[in-house]
Amino acid sequence: MSEPPVASLRVLLGDDHRIVREGLKQVLADAPEVAVVAEAATGPEVLHLVDMLGGADGLSVVLLDIALPGLDGLDVLQSLRRTHPRLPVLMLSTYPEKQYAVRCIKLGANGYLNKSADPDDMLAAVRKVAAGGVYVTPATAEALAAAVGQRGAQAGPEALSHREHQVFRLLTQGQTVTQIGAQLGLAANTVSTYRARILEKTGTKNDVELALYAERHGQR
Repeated sequence: MSEPPVASLRVLLGDDHRIVREGLKQVLADAPEVAVVAEAATGPEVLHLVDMLGGADGLSVVLLDIALPGLDGLDVLQSLRRTHPRLPVLMLSTYPEKQYAVRCIKLGANGYLNKSADPDDMLAAVRKVAAGGVYVTPATAEALAAAVGQRGAQAGPEALSHREHQVFRLLTQGQTVTQIGAQLGLAANTVSTYRARILEKTGTKNDVELALYAERHGQR
């Protein structure tokens, strides 16, 4: 009998829902060359485990959820790009591509995949980014093309910086300046400054108009 193939792709899963991690492990288990070697439930834990495992020397790819407690996935992605630039990162989310795919790619992700993706697509994405490629779904390609078409226009959500987009998202969820400050670790007056910039960049006058703007641009 031939020996089973040795797992050559070492994966770290970063997601705060255990049931999601178990589901991802089941999907990845269909590929004998893929092994999940570590799991993390928070942003800081992802960064700690990546450091412990030696970054790209000990890992082939990080599967990273956007909505992580402690430090959200986009902040974790930015940190990994600074500290472990060679380590491929595939972002996972329940949000549709038009909301976050372009932002993730711009911040250095090697791909963006919805958690409801077909298992075959999930494996294809892991293999491609682990090999140094970029995995782009048709929906992500469409979002990227739309963003390029909007370049230079201040009306699109892509005009917002990463931190502005975080505040924008929380404002459109109905959170107050004080609540947003507590969640992001910012002073209330700092959040107010971000809010003013967001209103200016989006051409809106108040939180109600901002919520309608988010609806029109598929950000809710």
